[in-house]
Amino acid sequence: MTFSVIAWLRELGRVPVIVKGVLRADDALACLDAGAAAVAVSNHGGRQLDGALATADALPDIVAAVAGRGEVYVDGGIRRGSDVLKALALGARAVMVGPVLWGLATGGAHRVTRVLDDLRRELGEALALCGVSRLGDLSPHL
Repeated sequence: MTFSVIAWLRELGRVPVIVKGVLRADDALACLDAGAAAVAVSNHGGRQLDGALATADALPDIVAAVAGRGEVYVDGGIRRGSDVLKALALGARAVMVGPVLWGLATGGAHRVTRVLDDLRRELGEALALCGVSRLGDLSPHL
């Protein structure tokens, strides 16, 4: 895969291109320069390269480099509401949630609903424990 593939994909349809697997700020900028609308900070669960940089460690530099030119999502390490809070506080626009797939595999749509309800409740608790009432009030110092 090369950055030219991003432009090619963008020309194929009218949907935004999101590049997953970004761990470096310079790669994030190259993705945006090539036409991506967003990047997903991900180490693919560390399965691709043992000892890969943790997404939480890569996220702040990528958010700073992107500086609003595109959206930054995070995938990996999101298991509970406090993980969602951390990712959003570090600047992610959204998170990708692996436990939803676990819920689907183990209990269908009912279990997916429960996983999402649990994450929402845990996120609310984490916000309260940080003294924050709205997601918009999150910041890296938390």
